[in-house]
Amino acid sequence: MALKIRLARGGAKKRPFYSVVIADARAPRDGRFVEKIGSYDPRLPKDSEARVQIDAEKASEWLRKGAQPTERVARFLSQIEVDGKPLVEWKHGNNPNKGEPGKKAKERAEEKAQKAADAAEAAAAAEEAPAAEEAPAEEAASE
Repeated sequence: MALKIRLARGGAKKRPFYSVVIADARAPRDGRFVEKIGSYDPRLPKDSEARVQIDAEKASEWLRKGAQPTERVARFLSQIEVDGKPLVEWKHGNNPNKGEPGKKAKERAEEKAQKAADAAEAAAAAEEAPAAEEAPAEEAASE
């Protein structure tokens, strides 16, 4: 049986509250679990003590038994220290393509840049043309 340390959602609509649970990997997210070891309230400020509460002893015991934490729970467990070192070594992932715009957004940006270039070119041409036409008009006025 593959065990996971993961979040189970609770709370009302638009008011999330999560329990940190040990569950079989095949069980539904909010379904059957083996043991509840903590809680997470995302609505509280990040510096609040009550935002993440996990029993470090139970978590370390389950990690020794082979339970695998999910990405979010691993981040929480990396902030909890037992005997001077974190429960889990977690490092920030690197996905350089995540922030890159999609294909359609790139096309729209190219179209916008093209329109801006065309408008600037038309404005430059409009400035040059009247200046050339004004000189003969001044000569005609003086005659």
